[in-house]
Amino acid sequence: MVTREREIIEPWPVAGLPETLHVDNGSDFRSRAFQRGCEDAGIAINWRPPGEPRFGGHIERLIGTQMGKLHLLPGTTFSNAQELGEYDSKRHSALILRELERYIALDIVGNYHQSIHGTLGRPPIAVWREHEGEIPLRLPKDRMRFWLTFLPEQERTLQPTGIHLFGLRYWSAALSADVGSANRRLLVKYDPRDMSRVFVRRPSGNFVEARYADLTLPSITLHEALAARRALLAKGRREVNIRTIVGTAIEQRKLVDAAIKATATARRGRLASAKTKVDDGSWGSLRGIDSSKPVAFEDTE
Repeated sequence: MVTREREIIEPWPVAGLPETLHVDNGSDFRSRAFQRGCEDAGIAINWRPPGEPRFGGHIERLIGTQMGKLHLLPGTTFSNAQELGEYDSKRHSALILRELERYIALDIVGNYHQSIHGTLGRPPIAVWREHEGEIPLRLPKDRMRFWLTFLPEQERTLQPTGIHLFGLRYWSAALSADVGSANRRLLVKYDPRDMSRVFVRRPSGNFVEARYADLTLPSITLHEALAARRALLAKGRREVNIRTIVGTAIEQRKLVDAAIKATATARRGRLASAKTKVDDGSWGSLRGIDSSKPVAFEDTE
């Protein structure tokens, strides 16, 4: 799913449910959704003892390496305010979230998987393929439910008008039978990247997908929905509706997209001007290094 959705050509055969997850004490790893998801999937959780960074997993070194690469992208917020300085992250940002996800996926399958690992002495993907038949891999019985379990959640009362969440209203015909009979709050799962739908757990325990009550509205993110709602409330619009919220979010998105395009155009203009001042033969090469010759491999953590 990751490779198809992100248009990744390189294979990503690495899969399977782990027996134990070693995590720190961040709020995400203490959330009900995370703990319930691991419990349902038969995954044990091992929280790191507070104040003991030496118990951190090996994966943290890879994460550190990747974060170093991400900080080189335009629009980075860096690691702290001191490093950020006067750099305007919003002004220089160029990638939307889905593009950033694809960038990271490309780095994993095209760089990390194929590079010589510092400890293994071989590409990680080669070691995986050599041993993947030796260990029986557990996979989720229901991939959709597995995905749903780890999504953030809220509890809401099912009203005759539907489910109300973050100022947005959702409905599904499958919920009709539960209106009035559900005397308790229902669990609602949502994907912050796509607020055009939510997943409501009925009293029977089954999840039902509920869409915008107004199906003509486009998808927005949770961040966009909250920002639009704040903007409307700041104008004194105490009674806001879903169409106004989504419409405001779309207009704000257009403003950001236009600003990014204008910044990119100006940046290309500056680069073109700078290029005329250097020798074309050396353009794109590092001084003192013959970058036209491929490097055998990159040693990664």
